[in-house]
Amino acid sequence: MATPIIEIMGRCRMGAYEMKELVIISGKGGTGKTSIVGSFAALAEDAILADCDVDASDLHLLLQPVIKDRHDFLGMKKALIAQALCTQCGICESNCRFDAIQGFRVDPFSCEGCGVCYHLCPQQAIQMVDNVCGQWFSAVTPYGPLIYARLGIGEENSGKLVAEVKKQTKELAQSLSKELIIIDGPPGIGCPVIATIAGVDLVLVITEPTVAGLHDLVRVLQLANHFQVPAAVCINKWDLDEEKSEEIEAYCREQKVEVIGRIPFDRRMTEAIIQGIPPVKYGSGGAMEAIQRVWQKVQNHLQA
Repeated sequence: MATPIIEIMGRCRMGAYEMKELVIISGKGGTGKTSIVGSFAALAEDAILADCDVDASDLHLLLQPVIKDRHDFLGMKKALIAQALCTQCGICESNCRFDAIQGFRVDPFSCEGCGVCYHLCPQQAIQMVDNVCGQWFSAVTPYGPLIYARLGIGEENSGKLVAEVKKQTKELAQSLSKELIIIDGPPGIGCPVIATIAGVDLVLVITEPTVAGLHDLVRVLQLANHFQVPAAVCINKWDLDEEKSEEIEAYCREQKVEVIGRIPFDRRMTEAIIQGIPPVKYGSGGAMEAIQRVWQKVQNHLQA
């Protein structure tokens, strides 16, 4: 019987230490999530790092990793027609509901791997073959080991790849007896997010003072509550719309979710990203000090 993902990804107790998992997510892209994760990595100094935003992985751009190992990620099998065996009877083409077979050749981007053509082919000219739809990497950075992945263009199974990244991250943390895993999660509320937050100790949601920011924050907090994962909120660039920031805080109070920090707009954040440097290593004051205060509160939550 397969082990439930909640059990696989849950809290790990080994010997004299308890491993903690922190996930930073956002309801929408562009809230500054990865910049904050990179800063947390620099402040933690001794954590295992993971980027579970496999559709648009970019944490490595801030952490300057040196890749140690790379591994293919196999998704759903795809159909392949052996031309030497094919009699061009047309059965496969007429029965493919995805129009993936044209001219007795399979378009791998259209093939959904359902296997209908494989089962119907009277000449057994069609085989279901492994499909490499991405890669995951083990790397070292100045701020700790990093596991991250890249899903191929137009490929599916991103939730499965996220689960693989988390599995490899946890195994590495156990082998090194590390007490903290910091995960850069994907935006939204879909399958990759669910796979990312399963069983973690704290979800930190990064939002921004916009209509879309509040709307998507509501959905993300509902998701975390559904899976009974502790959540806290941080408002990035809060001073761009103070009224909307107050509205976000009022909603969080109503939901009994703590807003553990406000980070002001700071142009040096963008400058740091352009230079490929975690913001807290780029300067002091302003947003940098605010991020450090948020990190202290995160630590308090994890130690509670």
